Amino acid sequence: MDHTHPYDSAHTQKAIGTLLKRFPILKMTSLGQSVLGRDIPLLRIGDPRKPTVLYVATHHGMEWITTEVLLSYVEDFCRLAGTERHVYGIRPSCVAENRCLCIVPQLNPDGADLQIHGIPGNDPVRERLLFYNGGNPDFTRWQANARGVDLNHNYNAGFAAYKRLEREKGIFGGAPTRFSGEYPESEPETAALASYIRRHENIRMILTLHTQGEEIYYSSGDCIPPSSARIAALFGRMTGYRPSRPEGMAAYGGLTDWFIQAFNRPAFTFECGRGQNPLPQNKASDIYEAIREALFTAPLLV
Repeated sequence: MDHTHPYDSAHTQKAIGTLLKRFPILKMTSLGQSVLGRDIPLLRIGDPRKPTVLYVATHHGMEWITTEVLLSYVEDFCRLAGTERHVYGIRPSCVAENRCLCIVPQLNPDGADLQIHGIPGNDPVRERLLFYNGGNPDFTRWQANARGVDLNHNYNAGFAAYKRLEREKGIFGGAPTRFSGEYPESEPETAALASYIRRHENIRMILTLHTQGEEIYYSSGDCIPPSSARIAALFGRMTGYRPSRPEGMAAYGGLTDWFIQAFNRPAFTFECGRGQNPLPQNKASDIYEAIREALFTAPLLV
């Protein structure tokens, strides 16, 4: 993977195109489109009729480094699947025959582009986005999508309770972060992903990459699916990350919360790396090495 260019939507599409040319095992469809009409790629390795693990990166614009990390895994897995080599005692070629890996490398392309490039001077939504950002033309702290909605609070999991917390924090509309939207799945990005999950009953586990803190969330309130705590402990040993239960605003409306509550199946949020968001791109390789074994092992756990 290119570790020198920020993973905006265009560079992400270019990187995916290169991977598709190199690895016939890798297939691509479209999950849907973002608010501003950018395509949201969905990559697949294996037969979706088989037990499936779904990997998702870049819910948040400021966390586009997770796109690079997840595409590094795709490249690594595809390269090894073309051989009979083992990694961590796992033969990826065998995994590809018996499991399905579905990958959403960049759920929020609009947010990533805003965080990396800001708003072009002739953008038709410039004034609206500036309003959401408090009039500040600096979007380096931007997490939300192009409607000022924090996608990882836009799922139907404790939505009403989260709305009360929003009001307590003085959040009443579009903002750089934490605004959950008008209703669950109000945004095309989350609606497309949730719809895809509902249509594919073989999705047995979800891994979502965020930054930062080196923690692994595995519960939603008091709801912990069977085997989730055990798997989280295993991932913790592999990564050095601490299995944790989210608190405060982090405990509502996320993909992990929704999947656990809706399907009672394991889902994990990996808070990758340490430091201040946005993490510098030169940390991507270190993050990938830290979570690599967990990413390769996950398909064997479903």
